[in-house]
Amino acid sequence: MQKRRILITGASGFIGSSVADRALELGYETWAGVRRSSSRQYLQDERLRFIDLHYADKRKLKEQLRDFADEHGRFDAVVHIAGLTKARHKADFDKVNYAQTRNLVEALIETDNIPGSFVFMSSLGAVGPGDETGYTPMCADKAPTPNTAYGKSKLKAENWLRDIAGFPYLILRPTGVYGPRDRDYLILMRAVKNGLDVGAGYKKQLLSFIYVEDLANVIFSLIEKGIRRKAYFVADGDVYTGSEFNAIVRNALHKKHVLRLKIPLFLVKPAAVISEKIAALSGKATAFNSDKYRIMKQRNWACDVTPLKKDTGFQPEYKLREGVEKTITWYKKEGWL
Repeated sequence: MQKRRILITGASGFIGSSVADRALELGYETWAGVRRSSSRQYLQDERLRFIDLHYADKRKLKEQLRDFADEHGRFDAVVHIAGLTKARHKADFDKVNYAQTRNLVEALIETDNIPGSFVFMSSLGAVGPGDETGYTPMCADKAPTPNTAYGKSKLKAENWLRDIAGFPYLILRPTGVYGPRDRDYLILMRAVKNGLDVGAGYKKQLLSFIYVEDLANVIFSLIEKGIRRKAYFVADGDVYTGSEFNAIVRNALHKKHVLRLKIPLFLVKPAAVISEKIAALSGKATAFNSDKYRIMKQRNWACDVTPLKKDTGFQPEYKLREGVEKTITWYKKEGWL
């Protein structure tokens, strides 16, 4: 029986490599879209196949897709994870997250290689700030008002996909994704291990999370159920305050006593701007920038996953406590903590 063929762009990253792992487990002929210069540290399975696609050059991309189809056939599914989460210049988000997504989709259409499913990895950031008065969860019918360059670029790509008649897109808007191989939450966990519990702002903040393996399971559940032309929030369904999250991390690290620091937002903002300017002068991108300030400022990251549960029967395998414990165990094994 012919194996289903899948392309995973951004496969060298934290989420991409986890999705590649799941694809192999499910028996897909798995093609990892990675640059030649990208690390393949988490792409060591000998069953993986590699392709370096030129997303910035549609002409070359079309040639690649034609040659690929002639030799191997078309992809049954494409999971498009490649993108920028931090950049030296805000315009770069549009160039990569929107324009290169458009190039890929147009190249697939123009070479008659439209897959059965095209999963676009967007973000909760594409929706923008939630209700910070009544703290109601973000719902599917909420009008998006992203306030970061990253979120705006993701929304632009989403809206463009929706406008392509009949194109089999799936848009996923995951909340905070964590798990083994992730380095973003590692920073917070290292701080807790060193005795610091640091937060930004004094107003109540609600957080939501999804363990990376659960996110991968959602992707394949949607693909295999044949669901098309829909968008979903992806989270484990629970909501936590910043204090509750940090308490879970402390317990997993067996850290009984920490120094709790709350930094006023009026101090966080100039620090983020200065960090951004220093990074620009050095020619590097930094994760702590004005966009990051807006993310830290946002008080309500709760989202409604009822549509996802209704359409797929989704139940997370890992709630936050179990997921954090598994993540920390992995960090320790790898010498990261």
